Amino acid sequence: MSHLKGLYGITDERLTPDDRVYEQVREALKAGVRIIQYRNKTATDTQVEALCKSLQLLCRDHGALFIIDDRVALATRIRADGIHIGKDDTALKEVRRLFDGIIGVSCYGSVRHALEAQENGADYVAFGSFYPSPTKPQSGIVKLEVLRKAKEALRIPICAIGGINAENIGEVAAYAPDMISVVTALFDGDITQNSHTLLKGMHRDHP
Repeated sequence: MSHLKGLYGITDERLTPDDRVYEQVREALKAGVRIIQYRNKTATDTQVEALCKSLQLLCRDHGALFIIDDRVALATRIRADGIHIGKDDTALKEVRRLFDGIIGVSCYGSVRHALEAQENGADYVAFGSFYPSPTKPQSGIVKLEVLRKAKEALRIPICAIGGINAENIGEVAAYAPDMISVVTALFDGDITQNSHTLLKGMHRDHP
């Protein structure tokens, strides 16, 4: 649980295609990203299993966590550090029965949903989008105030996600979420420079 903090990078089929994602993730890890989630909504488990094994080892080598998005059987088979599920994915109780690693749950803007997830075995919860998201343009926008309410109500770590970039990460960090997730702001362009800029924004002193 102590590892559930810091900058949390999520891969993207367009920005981090499978033939380049290993090198891109390695660059992000070297620059200080602490958690990587592999997210691919189109390939089969068989198609990505070898890649996920290599990413798991890469993250381990850098002292980082490797999370897989909604592939319970695969995450169990390769002993991934964790799995992340959303509202349309496998039910949390079922995932907890099958998987003994870290489980993260998307709670959008609902602290009530997060409390239920906590009671049902979630290890962390994610809230967002807080800004328009280029990778999930259909996401509803959540007020940052939900992070304060979540920190008061929950005893598990919380993650902020959705449209976060170098310009607004300081606003999010002011609410002290345990993790801040980024996709485009990390993987679009110079990954090392992006990582350093985001980390600087996360750790800047706030009033």
